[in-house]
Amino acid sequence: MALVPYEESAAIGLQKFYKPLATFSFANHTIQIRQDWRQLGVAAVVWDAAVVLSMYLEMGAVEVRGCSAVELGAGTGLVGIVAALLGPQMNVK
Repeated sequence: MALVPYEESAAIGLQKFYKPLATFSFANHTIQIRQDWRQLGVAAVVWDAAVVLSMYLEMGAVEVRGCSAVELGAGTGLVGIVAALLGPQMNVK
């Protein structure tokens, strides 16, 4: 059950959320995430904010080497996956 009102026919901007598979390229890897808006709601989709933050991490704009991180509230966990893939590749600024 979704936490927000949602009708596929009325919400043109949300159509990407009910595609069953989202594919991304980060850290020289292809990441495929299965999405299930209808059964699991807002936690089962990749949100634009997660994609933007993943891009930010890939750019090396954040000092994370030697740090621990906890990902909170990023839907399917794309940001955590990207951070783990980048690991030692992340630039030191």
